Amino acid sequence: PVVERIIARERPDALLPTMGGQTGLNLAIDLARAGILERYGVELIGADAHAIDCAESRSAFREAMQDIGLEVPRSRIVTSAADAREAREEIGLPAILRPSYTLGGTGSGIAYNRDDYDRLIVRGLEASPVHQVLVEESVIGWKEIEIEVMKDAAGAFIVICSIENLDVMGIHTGESITVAPALTCTDKEYQAIRDMSRRIIKRIGLTAGGANLQFAVDPQTGRTLVIEVNPRVSRSSALASKAT
Repeated sequence: PVVERIIARERPDALLPTMGGQTGLNLAIDLARAGILERYGVELIGADAHAIDCAESRSAFREAMQDIGLEVPRSRIVTSAADAREAREEIGLPAILRPSYTLGGTGSGIAYNRDDYDRLIVRGLEASPVHQVLVEESVIGWKEIEIEVMKDAAGAFIVICSIENLDVMGIHTGESITVAPALTCTDKEYQAIRDMSRRIIKRIGLTAGGANLQFAVDPQTGRTLVIEVNPRVSRSSALASKAT
């Protein structure tokens, strides 16, 4: 209600809040879904509601990647303990659990056994504002590569820099040491990731602005999976700005 009053300018004395990152995305999507932005003629620019939802909704993101022929880890969205049990049988253990619409990986974890799995599912469903958790096949031990990109409304696309997590997949980026540029990617792997990034940004519908894209690369075969896209400034973006 406070945000709606500010948008409607019913409180000219109110201090306008400034927020970014995941909080900004969550607020923007909530306002769009509630019809408040449309009611007051407010337009989201850069990352609109469709782009945010496509990147943040695990099911929508998986479908979008499949549409453009890119691989993502085998996964299933669960919304209850019963769903989670079926997903465990389908995906197997260890499994990566990723709640939807959370900040900084809150509620995420790796389940190595059934007890871990049941505990993390409960935590993840509580952490997700939409009570959804993505149960994903494990890529533990693979290289984790990130790309920071920017795009403008005319379609120009640039890679700001590549980033490599010194810790392999399985250690959350927030707890990992990261370096820029990526150290162990071959030129072929890097060019493939760059081209994937451009296709991904176009598919999710980012009009303009920056984004962080994360990939898992099998160190033995070079097989590359798309892990996630953050259509916002991230911790990695801060590193990228300093490195460049």
